[in-house]
Amino acid sequence: MRTSDFDPISVDIFNRQLKRATWLVLLAFSVLIFRLWFLQVFKGGMYRKKSEDNRFQLRSIPPFRGVIFDRKGRVLVGNRPSYDLYVSLEGVSDRAGLIETLHRLIGLDPAAAERELSRVPAAYPFRPVCLRKGMNRDELAVIETHRFNLPGVMIKVTPERYYVRGAFCSHLLGYLGEITEAQLKSGRYPGLRRGDLIGKSGVERTWQADLNGRRGGEQVEVDAEGRRIRVVSRKPAVSGAAVCLTIDSDLQCLAERLLSGKRGAVVAVNPEDGQVLALASSPSFDPNLFVGGMDRLAWRRIISSKGFPLQNRALAGQYPPGSVFKIIVALAGLEEGVIDPEEKILCNGRFMLGSHEYRCWKRGGHGRVNLHRALKESCDVYFYQMGKRLGIDRIARYARRFGLGRATGIDVGREKPGLVPSREWKRKRFGVPWQAGETISVSIGQSFLLVTPIQMAGVISAVFNGGVLYRPQVTRWVRTPSGRDLHRFRPRVLRRTGISRDHLERVKKALIAVVNDPHGTGGRARLAHVTVAGKTGTSQVVTTEKERISSGGGDIPPSLREHAWFVAVAPAEHPKIALAVVVEHGGHGGRAAAPIAGELIRAYLGEKGS
Repeated sequence: MRTSDFDPISVDIFNRQLKRATWLVLLAFSVLIFRLWFLQVFKGGMYRKKSEDNRFQLRSIPPFRGVIFDRKGRVLVGNRPSYDLYVSLEGVSDRAGLIETLHRLIGLDPAAAERELSRVPAAYPFRPVCLRKGMNRDELAVIETHRFNLPGVMIKVTPERYYVRGAFCSHLLGYLGEITEAQLKSGRYPGLRRGDLIGKSGVERTWQADLNGRRGGEQVEVDAEGRRIRVVSRKPAVSGAAVCLTIDSDLQCLAERLLSGKRGAVVAVNPEDGQVLALASSPSFDPNLFVGGMDRLAWRRIISSKGFPLQNRALAGQYPPGSVFKIIVALAGLEEGVIDPEEKILCNGRFMLGSHEYRCWKRGGHGRVNLHRALKESCDVYFYQMGKRLGIDRIARYARRFGLGRATGIDVGREKPGLVPSREWKRKRFGVPWQAGETISVSIGQSFLLVTPIQMAGVISAVFNGGVLYRPQVTRWVRTPSGRDLHRFRPRVLRRTGISRDHLERVKKALIAVVNDPHGTGGRARLAHVTVAGKTGTSQVVTTEKERISSGGGDIPPSLREHAWFVAVAPAEHPKIALAVVVEHGGHGGRAAAPIAGELIRAYLGEKGS
């Protein structure tokens, strides 16, 4: 059939449709060719990289955190294997079913698991998500038994921080917590990522950078299902540095046992160089609770506890020192020439300043007392007189010479400075002048005056070592796995008090009498073969309320009882240990705190103290 046999109109329509179809085909081929060029040439590098990424995976190798030892090389903090449950969504077809199965097998929280899995970007389903850290042996056995019915589930073994003795030495050692977004952005934690644990307090925080080590990694070839075929390259993790402390574990353990059931603190130092031998705060907490992550209920239980177990009372507990402060008033009076050591002052149990009466702790008074007896028997009236003669500003000046009113700089940080009041301080703080009666109260360690146990350990050390204040330190050395020392203990002198040797000797004899003479207030710290020297202190808490209750014949509740203090050194001739003990609401220092100090000195000097 010829073309002329068709209707001209039909031929024309056909030709137009043919041309249109031709152009459509050409356009389609052009788009296809352009798309192939775009994917293979323009985007080829990117897709080649994605292909390699699908074939090769980079897997992180967490480092072992450095071990912490005591001064005798005993491990206080180490690491143990943690069996962690991970899920990779790439191999999971029924997510809800998998979560339900894990809930049934090991009690996994379905809501928490769904929340974690929902955070995985859709583009990276192969990234494993941790759903349970630190599974116990029973849970691990159940998972391994049902492994074939748990697609996408894997077990990773990672190092986990382990505090060998639980709550032992917890305030000093510190604890770990997950790094925050703000800390990640700060730039102070290079190499760390979300989910990593860092030191939040104590030694763990102070030496975080050295303890942490460096993360390693390996490039692993995997198959289409993400299963490991071979390790292409590997960079091993570098373990963190080891830290050796000055702490004597035996002494620390005894201090914690003696404080058990009480609120308070014990600080023991070497008075000749500032090494901390024990630093106990009660009540305490178990740092292991923080390692695997703590639920909100457990966290609320800790922070709402009336005992405030997270507070390090040894460094951050601020208390009126009570009669322990008489040591400084005595030295200030001797140095300033307002005290004649042989002058006798009558104590009839009361001291009048204007119309206000200040009482001595001994109702009938001590009679006529000189400096030696006033310290030995802790006569308040004698020190009221000395405080009046000195004035608040001179008292404050000598208190600061002994390191009060400022942090000691101990190498675990987060300590409080206490407070040494003066005329200028009160004017700035309250906008009113200092009152003479406030000086009377400060002279026996009351009023606005606040100190910490670590400061008072330094005070008694300085009296017996010739007037030197050392910076207290808890770290003997920090050492890399290869054996290179990053830090080694050296004694650091904070300041010299400048007190004359004769005045120090006079006060030292009185402090020996406090413990060893029949009428001394610290007799319960006396030992048979070791000369212990010390000073008791009893600091008031709420005077007005307490007096109201006692005057009505009622018993004073524990929360209103005085804090008990005792500071001590031994042997007094050549001190090897200095102590500060405080027992909150313990009552008289001679009854509640002195026996604790005596037990600690006996244990520490046991074989070499005779």
